[in-house]
This record gives sequence, structure tokens and C-alpha cells, in this order.
Amino acid sequence: MLFRESAKSIAARALDSSLYLHLTEQFVHMHGYRPNAAEVRSWERSIPALTAVLNDAGLGDVEVMLEYALPLNSKRADVVLAGVHPATGEPSYVVVELKQWSQALPAEDDPTLCHVDAYAHPVLNPIEQVRRYCEYLVNFNGAVSEYGHRVNGVSFLHNATEFGVTGLREIERDGNGLLFTGERRGAFIEHLRTRLSEKHSGARAADELCDGVQVPSKQLMSVAAEEVRERTQFVLLDEQQVAYRMVLNAVQKAKNADRKEVVIVTGGPGTGKSVIALQLLGELYRRGVPALHATGSQSFTKTMRKIAGARKREVQDLFKYFNSFMTAEKNSLGALVCDEAHRIRETSANRYTRAALRTGRAQIDELIDVAYVPVFFLDEHQVVRPGEMGTVADIKEAAARRNIPCHVVPLDSQFRCGGSDAYLRWVVRLLGLEPGGPVVWEPD
Repeated sequence: MLFRESAKSIAARALDSSLYLHLTEQFVHMHGYRPNAAEVRSWERSIPALTAVLNDAGLGDVEVMLEYALPLNSKRADVVLAGVHPATGEPSYVVVELKQWSQALPAEDDPTLCHVDAYAHPVLNPIEQVRRYCEYLVNFNGAVSEYGHRVNGVSFLHNATEFGVTGLREIERDGNGLLFTGERRGAFIEHLRTRLSEKHSGARAADELCDGVQVPSKQLMSVAAEEVRERTQFVLLDEQQVAYRMVLNAVQKAKNADRKEVVIVTGGPGTGKSVIALQLLGELYRRGVPALHATGSQSFTKTMRKIAGARKREVQDLFKYFNSFMTAEKNSLGALVCDEAHRIRETSANRYTRAALRTGRAQIDELIDVAYVPVFFLDEHQVVRPGEMGTVADIKEAAARRNIPCHVVPLDSQFRCGGSDAYLRWVVRLLGLEPGGPVVWEPD
């Protein structure tokens, strides 16, 4: 997160302008560049509006976490409030999405989208936005994974009139997505009082959330087991089944012996690597093993999310990118399924990576470190861009540096191109991916 203090402390900082200077310094330290003017303007206007509501509600001791980073994700919630529930005495959290909009209209064909004058294209309805943040937090933070009732979401449009945004409320279906405007400030105060106690500090609850283990929740894995595993329409044959069983056996051994193991599955296009990856995920979730799927390709990740999460949207969050694990805790996962591992890059850092994370640490090392059993599916002929270095040799070398056993399973059977191995070999020779040069195609 960018900054954390009690509501009354942040309100005091806002009065003498030291808050924005401190936030800017923190931002530069974390990201390596200065925040843009729009971001600073939102801090100057939205944060004081929220802290004023909190202090008027008598919630000055509630802990305010600004720019809270969602687990294993580049997305950030504007604010997470941490405190104690006034009725149950349990930790209680309110995720707040702040908007400076004065008005917004729901999209005609989809009320989860809305039109705002400042944007050329539709944007997500803030009620839906904060609802998804709440769901994601419960799905991936161990502090609340079994206590979803402790997390609540609101969007606060402090500049908006009721008339200007009333259409957005069409999707207010549950307590995890409520909208309040400046005109309904009193209602917002009353709502906060139902979720946060005036008598207790929120510091301990904030500590719990920050210390929560970042892994998929059991509930999410249960849903995914059904959605991913049961949807599979492919029967694994021969070496496909060997690869599948070797990974499951490695996970079981790692669990029993508390030691790591690396599995590499190699094969050309159409040999069933992604099919095995999906079946593995479904079976691991059925067994209650925390696991994630990761790739280095945006288009491929979106396709996998669409396939696996077509009926249950929350399942889509189990599909990550290779650069999602820069700050992940070591061995926090039972398994990490790295599909299209030939897209692994030298490091996860890019121009948007904050300065503190530009350590030069190899991406392969991050992927191996995060799970007891990292599994790499790759085709060494499919490197797409310069800087991609996911080869069997690179992965074996990284495993050897840690004395981690590494097993390689080759896939040979072809399930595309009419199952023709001859055609695949002809293409590979034509493209110069194997020695010997092109040969005449003789139809098989």
C-alpha cells in the first residue's frame, strides 16, 4: 500500500498539506517516477472528503490504508478501512472506491458499465468495481478467506448529486457494492457505523489483513475444481497421462517430505500441453492444493480465463501472468502451472515496476520460489520476442542452483493437423527450427 495511518492522523496531515507531499514521496520511492497530476488531484480532493466523513462518524481511530494493493495483482483499491465490527467484535473491513465524478449514466445494454463525460469509452460501474475488489480480496487473502462477511464495499462519489448518478444503483444487489454521494453523506456515516466501531482502534485488524497469506481460498478452489476439471472434454493419452501423474505425484511427495520438485513438460504445438495444464488445475483444486496458472502472454491468459471462467467469473482470477509473483511469499503455493513457459523473460521488471522491486532477480527464480512444485509447459521452438528465455536448459540450471530435483517429460503425439507428425516435422524443417533444411512435402 502507499500509506497507512488512522483517520484522524490523515485528516490532520491533509489540513497542512503534508499528506500529499508524503504520498508523492512514497509514490516516487515505490514506482520510480512521479505521480501524474490527476492522481495527485484525486488525493487532494477525495481523501479529505472521506476522512471528514470518518471523523464526523466518530471513527477517527479506524485505520486507513491508501492505495491498497490486491494480492498477486497490479490493481489497487483506493482505500481499505480496517476496524472492529460494533456488534460482533470481529475485524471488519470496508473497501472504498473514490470517484470525483459529478454525474454518470449507466450503459443502455449493460448496467455494469457506465458513461462519464471525461472518458471516450464506457467504464466499469463503481458499484461493480468495488464489489469485484471485495470478492477478489476474500478469494486471495487468508485473513478473510473464510470470513467473507468481514469485507464490505462502497463507492463514494463525493462530488456527485443524487440526480446525476441515480441510474448507477440499478446493480445494488448486496452489501458488497453500495454507492453514496455527497448529498447522502448522512446515510454514508450511518452505514460506516454499522460496519466499524467508534470505540476501538483498527490497527490490529489492519495488521491481520496485511499479514494474510496470499493464496487462493478453499472456497474458490472448490468452485474451480468443478468448473475447470469437470468441463474438460479431452482424454489424456500415453505421455500426456504420464506428465499429469508425475506432477500430481510430485505435489504429494512435496507435501509429505516438505521439499520442492520441478517438472518440465515439453512438446510442440498440438501436443496437449494446455489441456494437461487445465486438467491438473482442476484436480489440484479438488484435492485442496493451492495452485495458480500463469503465462507470459496477455492474449493467451485472456483466452484461458474465458474458457475456464465462462460460468463462474471468480475462477478467472486463478489465471495470472509470470510477473505476478515478484513479491509473493516463498512456497506459498502447492503448485504453480506455468503454461507457455517459453515466454519467460529475464526479469519481471518493466517500465511500470516500482523502483523498490527492480532487483534484477530472474523471473525463473521467482516462479520456482513461489511454489513447492513449479510445473513448466513449453515448446522451445515458440520463443516470440527478444528477451524471452524459457528453455529446458535455463529451467534445469535454475533448479540445480537450489539442489531441487528436476524432471523432464516430452510430449510427442500430435493432436492437430489431423494428427500428422510428418506434417509437423515438415513445417519445423521449413522454418529452419531443426537442422537439415526444407524437404519436399509428400502427403501422408
